[in-house]
Amino acid sequence: MDVKNLVTMIISNLKPHLFQHLLTIYPKEEIESFYKLLLNHFNLTQVDVALNTRIEFNNLQLDFIKVAIAKLKQEVPIQYILGETEFYRLRYYVDENVLIPRPETEELVDWVISDYKNNTKKLSILDIGTGSGCIAISLKKNIPNAQVFAIDISEKALEIAKKNADLNSVSINFIQSDILTATDLIENFDIIVSNPPYVRLLEKELMKPNVLNNEPSIALFVDDDNPLIFYHKISELAQKYLKNEGALYFEINQKFGVETVELLKNHHFKNIELRKDFYEVNRMIKGIK
Repeated sequence: MDVKNLVTMIISNLKPHLFQHLLTIYPKEEIESFYKLLLNHFNLTQVDVALNTRIEFNNLQLDFIKVAIAKLKQEVPIQYILGETEFYRLRYYVDENVLIPRPETEELVDWVISDYKNNTKKLSILDIGTGSGCIAISLKKNIPNAQVFAIDISEKALEIAKKNADLNSVSINFIQSDILTATDLIENFDIIVSNPPYVRLLEKELMKPNVLNNEPSIALFVDDDNPLIFYHKISELAQKYLKNEGALYFEINQKFGVETVELLKNHHFKNIELRKDFYEVNRMIKGIK
């Protein structure tokens, strides 16, 4: 049946309906993920499905399912369709003005938290290129004695980040700024962390259409001839505005692990550590001033 002509559906038919309409576009595992996310969006679980197989979706839910399937066919990310996602056990609003937070970035956040969770002094933290605010908010939530600042060039992204800070009941100091043209920072920091744009334009052809055609390019791409431009600039500012023994953390392009280590050395950072993510590729780096 054409999804537009759908007038009724019981809960147990949702999964087969998704498979019917999406299997030519997505792998089975991804459709399973869509199914679980849609159930969660309706505050339902797979246990509910097992116990109440004949319950019908109401008209609002059915309309949402129709729109969701139509957009999934156009390869719109499910997170944008739902308007929300989860990151480091917290809920976030997302739309096309911000990148969808990735599991790899959770690993970066976890590294910072692990290093400072037992710290007793009041820390100052700066997140550069905050997007949805997921890094800054997760750090504030888990290091509550910290004062957290977050910078982004996009006014629309900052609106989403502020909404997410309210959603998660944390106070963040948001600043609109283009870090590439910044000559100074607002104060000195114990920690500077950034997941800046790092995908080269030549890597576009390797990216999935759902990312390439929907997520904000300003937050993804850098010129092929200067792929570490943000790392140079942020390292330069960090060397001036980190406190003594302060830490700089980056998420990085897996192809530039060695080059990013050299970059931090050239900016006089010490105790440099390069880490792999769960895919076993170079993804995170830390240096101490």
